[in-house]
Amino acid sequence: MSAYETISFLQSGAVARIHLNRPQAANGFNEQMMRELSAAASHCDADRSIKAVILGANGKFFSAGGDLKGMAEAGNERGRYVKRLADHLHRAVSTFARMDAPLIVAVNGMAAGGGFSLAIAGDLVIAGRSAAFNMAYSKAGLSPDGSSSYYLPRLVGMRRAQELMLNNRTLSSTEALDWGLVTEVVDDDALQARTDALAAQFVSGARGSNANIKKLLLAS
Repeated sequence: MSAYETISFLQSGAVARIHLNRPQAANGFNEQMMRELSAAASHCDADRSIKAVILGANGKFFSAGGDLKGMAEAGNERGRYVKRLADHLHRAVSTFARMDAPLIVAVNGMAAGGGFSLAIAGDLVIAGRSAAFNMAYSKAGLSPDGSSSYYLPRLVGMRRAQELMLNNRTLSSTEALDWGLVTEVVDDDALQARTDALAAQFVSGARGSNANIKKLLLAS
């Protein structure tokens, strides 16, 4: 998997670890990153030896969402560029949702825009204490993508989803836990150990059972 440039991918036994890896750009989504994320998700879906997937990020941000600089550089092709980027993101999120292995998302720092959407798409979401969440779409003149219009109202209710999307309210990790956006909050330096421990639980469990639970909840 060394061909990846904007993400890192490491498979250790039955656990796959994916990290967004554009820290110099706040892990902003560009077309290459989303294409590589989609490819990594497809690999995790196809490899039946994988029983847990951890998605995290390198650097101080989980992700600032879509790379606005890349969108601006697309010029008159901006619309097509954004569509290609969103298509890759949606393919990745859809694959994560439908694969047998549970997805554990480790959120460090700010998750904004598409980063927010990707973060809440996990089966379990573990936030470091310094994590924060902001939709940010309307500030950039964009509409929410990355499955947040599906997941967010189901997690927090319609009124709170409207507040987050329309008012761009920023939630701290503690508030995100209280609202039901995340599963658990841990100290920043305990984030990796906690997600590793959860992945180990899935590895020792029944792959088929976890897969069926995911399918039932997705169809509910």
